[in-house]
Amino acid sequence: MNKDKSLSERLQAKAVEFGFAAAGIARADAAPRTAERLRQWLGEGLHGDMIWMEARAHHRESPAALWPEVKSVIALGMSYAPAHDPLRLADEGEKGRISVYAQGADYHDVVKKALKALARWLVAEAEGADVKVFVDTAPVMEKPLAEAAGLGWQGKHTNLVSREHGSWLFLGAIYTTLDLATDMPGRDRCGSCDACQRACPTDAFPSPYRLDARRCISYLTIEHAGPIPHEFRERMGNRIYGCDDCLAVCPWNKFAATAHANRAFAPRAELAAPDLSDLLALDDAGFRAVFSGSPIKRIGRDRMVRNCLIAAGNSAAAGLVETVVRLLDDPAPVVRGAAVWALGRLDVGRWAKERGARLASEADEMVRSEWATKSPSPSGEGLGWGSPAA
Repeated sequence: MNKDKSLSERLQAKAVEFGFAAAGIARADAAPRTAERLRQWLGEGLHGDMIWMEARAHHRESPAALWPEVKSVIALGMSYAPAHDPLRLADEGEKGRISVYAQGADYHDVVKKALKALARWLVAEAEGADVKVFVDTAPVMEKPLAEAAGLGWQGKHTNLVSREHGSWLFLGAIYTTLDLATDMPGRDRCGSCDACQRACPTDAFPSPYRLDARRCISYLTIEHAGPIPHEFRERMGNRIYGCDDCLAVCPWNKFAATAHANRAFAPRAELAAPDLSDLLALDDAGFRAVFSGSPIKRIGRDRMVRNCLIAAGNSAAAGLVETVVRLLDDPAPVVRGAAVWALGRLDVGRWAKERGARLASEADEMVRSEWATKSPSPSGEGLGWGSPAA
């Protein structure tokens, strides 16, 4: 089959009609180094608890490994460029910071709906075409494929960077059996800039273009189910879902026009600057109601309250003490453990008083360890970090 340049051009124009800000086409074998890099990343354990990355690694290595008949990959980007400064709440300790991408509608639903519509159009236009659509829940390496299709390049923060849309693109892909005319691949334009590396609060980049997910606040607040490691708690600040720091400081964002942003991703008022006190009061039903239609819903109430307790402990807000104390009785150990830490940060005297009453009756070993070995007072008063509790 000859490559159909006309169809490729019409396809990319149609993508804009369906809400995509960027579209490009690559051969299915256009990112040959993906497999090697993925194997190295997994081999070093940099994926942390994301065991699904290992479980289907062979499918991620190349499009043909997932679907042998694929010939072309249509890479698509939907803009969520924010109208406000993503870092504006950094000094407002009683507010929770939610990553820009999660303040509006669930991108999985929005992007997939548009992908399916575009795929239907393509099948109607090209008789005999077969297609498959993928968002980020599938074993697809969207970023290398998007770079191969000319949407941009993987920056030093490992995310895609676009000259036109900065770091604010949701990615999706359509695999097809059609042999389409392809685009020029993206070219790395990071140069000597290392702003994203320097901005990371937890030093999650062991080197440019490499991410240690285990240290990343996005991973810790979203993917990690257990207690937040002590070394990262203070550095989390008031980030309760994701982290935008490395994306927000990218100089290429100055070209990211909010006019190209899909309206579905406009921030909901209750998620743009939520009060920690409100979020800490949520039970499971309340959590589901607040985060209905949001990607945040998938982490569940316990993980969100855990994150908010870490933020509360960093807030220096005495008004949150009683709320934190109530959560010492929460059914979820991961919540109780975070509440212990938060209380010690906010009121070390109350922490010591509560410890005396609760340590003997606490059945969960993780929570007991929070009571028994740590006094997390930020001033160093009381028992102090790492001192054995008497």
